[in-house]
Amino acid sequence: MSTIQHAYVGLGANLGDAQATLRTVLEQLRRTAGILSCLSSHFYRTAPVDATGPDYINAVAALDTTLAPLDLLDVLQALENQHGRQRPYHNAPRTLDLDLLLYGDAALDHERLILPHPRMHLRAFVLMPLRDL
Repeated sequence: MSTIQHAYVGLGANLGDAQATLRTVLEQLRRTAGILSCLSSHFYRTAPVDATGPDYINAVAALDTTLAPLDLLDVLQALENQHGRQRPYHNAPRTLDLDLLLYGDAALDHERLILPHPRMHLRAFVLMPLRDL
């Protein structure tokens, strides 16, 4: 039997119907094999940081999962791609942004993933939703 870990995922979008996208993604996470539960913070509207474009809708999801960190990252990136995420330049507006913030008490420095997320403590759009949970 796999170990169950508690993970937190930052969600954001500022293109299209951002609220509908986040609601859909939360439901998709709830139906993902290896994710046992998915709770969401309130949604917050925030201005882009170090970028231009429409305001973001942000939230944080608390997950109980048996997926390893990089496997969970693969799920998150697949959902971003499914929702039309493009990366034309750094901090470009996006249809969906999913960031793995915390994974249990794991500390990881991998070329694909750093845990805990290195900038989450600087971002009110992460800290406020985390506080909700």
